[in-house]
Amino acid sequence: MREMPFTRRRFLKTLGVGTAVLGLRRHAVADAARRKPNIIYILADDLGYGDLSCFGQKKFTTPHLDRMAAEGMKFTQHYSGNTVCAPSRCCLMTGKHPGHAFIRANKGVKPEGQYPIPADSVTVPKLLRQAGYRAGMFGKWGLGGPGSTGDPMNQGFDEFFGYNCQSKAHSYYPRYLWHNAEKVPLDGKTYSHDLIVARAFEFIRANKDRPFFCYMPVTIPHAAMQVPEEVVAPFRKTFLQFEDRKGRYGKAEVTNPIACFAAMVSHLDSQVGRLFTLLKELGLEENTLVIFTSDNGPHREGGHDPVFFDSNGPLRGIKRDLYEGGIRVPMLARWPGRVPAGVVSDHLSAFWDMMPTFTELAGVKAPGDIDGLSMVAALEGDGARQKRHAYLYWEYPPGNGKQAIRMGKWKGVRLGVSKRRDAPIQLFDLEQDLGEQTDVAEKHPEVVARMKALFAEARVESEVFPLFQ
Repeated sequence: MREMPFTRRRFLKTLGVGTAVLGLRRHAVADAARRKPNIIYILADDLGYGDLSCFGQKKFTTPHLDRMAAEGMKFTQHYSGNTVCAPSRCCLMTGKHPGHAFIRANKGVKPEGQYPIPADSVTVPKLLRQAGYRAGMFGKWGLGGPGSTGDPMNQGFDEFFGYNCQSKAHSYYPRYLWHNAEKVPLDGKTYSHDLIVARAFEFIRANKDRPFFCYMPVTIPHAAMQVPEEVVAPFRKTFLQFEDRKGRYGKAEVTNPIACFAAMVSHLDSQVGRLFTLLKELGLEENTLVIFTSDNGPHREGGHDPVFFDSNGPLRGIKRDLYEGGIRVPMLARWPGRVPAGVVSDHLSAFWDMMPTFTELAGVKAPGDIDGLSMVAALEGDGARQKRHAYLYWEYPPGNGKQAIRMGKWKGVRLGVSKRRDAPIQLFDLEQDLGEQTDVAEKHPEVVARMKALFAEARVESEVFPLFQ
């Protein structure tokens, strides 16, 4: 028999310590992996800039999200990926702004789902899995139907529970939800949102000993103003004067949609409180970054009254607009010991910044062709070290085509570009005119000229979602 070389490993083994040393090394690697922060990203659906009491809501309160602001950081100049669901989520998942992202509008496909992102898309969960993360998604997807290239199970998630299709998410009492690649039949009487949140909490419990990414794109407060009666009952008393009002969305009809909206947002707020309790019980608070935001501005559907609630706060516009009210969204971040408490940040950021932020925290490299900038420094309160965008860009092909740019204090908006490529640019000074009421384009031709160049340079045309006819 050929004698094996007397290596360092054999030497240690003869001393009876080789196995122990190797075991310690494996434990050290495991401990290092556990030290990577958990990331929980909660994405509300159509929640406006003014729909949380810490952002000015007066008709009802959101005490747990207010606590999140007090114990963490409140971002006042954070922007969604786009002004409607699917393209906004595509920017979030791929780190690209709407002029480069693959999905640029909602586009349903048969028999179920939305137009899929390509199989080779580089997504947040794919990158985090490279760093040893377990990735779970609980809520509404909208980036590719079941079994398609865009199916969440084909885009990096280890577990998925919820609605694959945005259209199916128009009802909170569906006949089924998806768990991974399987349909989960329901009785049509079970409140889907609560099932989704419960599954997310189960995922957190199951992965408490390893780094995880928990993406929670919940459906509240989108479309139909549906909420269990035991939840809405106290709000019916508060908003008794609206008890004769009906709210309709598709087949869903509710009484007093004003009370229902307040109840829905309050219900989500209470579940954020339960999440904090869960993290504390599991000993995960100090190693978990929790972010809460919304996918776009407030809607006017299902009986919701954004004027009554002042859902867009001081901003102009709602969902489907590229004025501030359609794309500027509330954002809160909490991470005890890492994100300073009680800080209000005016750092200019957008959904496409999440990918490089999360990859930096996980210790993996983000792709070089994304538009996002890591905002880890901003989250840590280090404004001096934080990289800043020269500008932010949006486009939205429906509605005759819209474009917008945020550049420092300036906001540029162009409407009707599908039919007129040289449509005039509206210019607003957001430091003086947050509500975008006064067009100052004629007074600042040099800024308009720069905006005009950026509207052309910042994008590439899409064959699937063309901006120009």
